[in-house]
Amino acid sequence: MTDQSRLTIRTIETPSLGDRSYLVHDGDVAFVIDPQRDIDRILEILRTDAVRLTHVFETHIHNDYVTGGFALAQATDAAYLVNADDNVSFDRTPLHDGDTVRIGDRMRVRAIHTPGHTFTHLSYALTDNDQPVAVFTGGSLLYGATGRPDLLGPDHTDALARHQHHSAHKLARALPDETEVYPTHGFGSFCSATQSAAAESTIGQERRSNPVLTQDEEDYVRDLLDGLGAWPAYYTHMAPANSAGPGAPDLSLPELADAAELRRRIEAGEWVVDLRTRTTFAAGHAPGTLNFGRDGAFSTYLGWLITWGTPVTLLGETAADAQQAQRELVRIGIDRPAAHATGGPDQWSVATPVSFPTAGFADLEQVRHHRDVVVLDVRRTEEHSAARIEGAVNIPIHELPRRIAEVPPGEVWVHCAAGYRASIAASFLHAAGRTLVAVDDQFENAAKTGLQLIRPQV
Repeated sequence: MTDQSRLTIRTIETPSLGDRSYLVHDGDVAFVIDPQRDIDRILEILRTDAVRLTHVFETHIHNDYVTGGFALAQATDAAYLVNADDNVSFDRTPLHDGDTVRIGDRMRVRAIHTPGHTFTHLSYALTDNDQPVAVFTGGSLLYGATGRPDLLGPDHTDALARHQHHSAHKLARALPDETEVYPTHGFGSFCSATQSAAAESTIGQERRSNPVLTQDEEDYVRDLLDGLGAWPAYYTHMAPANSAGPGAPDLSLPELADAAELRRRIEAGEWVVDLRTRTTFAAGHAPGTLNFGRDGAFSTYLGWLITWGTPVTLLGETAADAQQAQRELVRIGIDRPAAHATGGPDQWSVATPVSFPTAGFADLEQVRHHRDVVVLDVRRTEEHSAARIEGAVNIPIHELPRRIAEVPPGEVWVHCAAGYRASIAASFLHAAGRTLVAVDDQFENAAKTGLQLIRPQV
């Protein structure tokens, strides 16, 4: 929570998606920027702070999550403010560039058209008694970066990248250096073109350090486009859902499934997802289950890899584990899991639980002296190109489910950058009957062990 001249700005973190929402109030009335789908978190803050919500703002039609804005406005009788040029199928208060909204006695919010992440993107400049306080920049100006310009397709990418440059400079000209910057994306979200470790910033700080404000347009556009990689496949479903005005999710647990039911679902081609950590999963799991641990970017990778519409069953040690996973899934539009189960693999399997070994890069270096193994790198293409183990086969994790047959025969040692994606890959390989070892190690340790790395020629 940040206090700004008696205005309270609360940040609602969604680290699993790399996003932030914001609630701002003067002690009496409040507004919200870019709320996530699970609006109960915001309703709780309203109750705790004893304030009334009057306005809900969207900076853009989001591509990385399903908004809670429409449902929140309905639940609180707040005005729902969306760019007038956005093609939506629900009633909203339309906004245009330069429109100013009065909230309470002190707060004024001005819409600033900042295209780049989308063509209709808006940022919102907040004043307190006409004194500039903050700007909520959505997917426009981020900490040390900007929102990526390629989510609307390759035909628009170059134009949107140039819009991003112009929009950032527009904000820098319009606002004083001390204005606090509050982006929605940029905390691990694939909506950010690059990543920054910064937790807060101002217009002045960005003016001095952000490439979009320090580089000329041509250099910025070239570097930005050269650095763009793949983005999660589920993004294609988000904008249509958000344009339709999604309702509040049902967060009650689905039916409880026993071992026989879980087996039936696996054999039917459904996804039965083990939410435990990768080390626990490797040590023992129900045959055919897939490991998307809740200790990593669970919803991002599940949503990226799954064929949309495939039923999902959640396996957690407790009901709370399954419920939290369900909460994360509704944020990306997977509204109702097919079932859930609690306990462990002994309760989830009609057969004896199975396992596979884990190792580090030092073990991989040693084993290659004694026998041939397949080294499978499931990092993204750009990561593999930057540095790779000599002889490694690269199949990015988001392509692996449909490319399992391309993994060469033999014992597979699968790795990523830190272990999380390798465990997901290992679960798919194990379910396919492959002999494997999951490398649970930091890739930076690979060279230290003596493994030969290939890097691009400078």
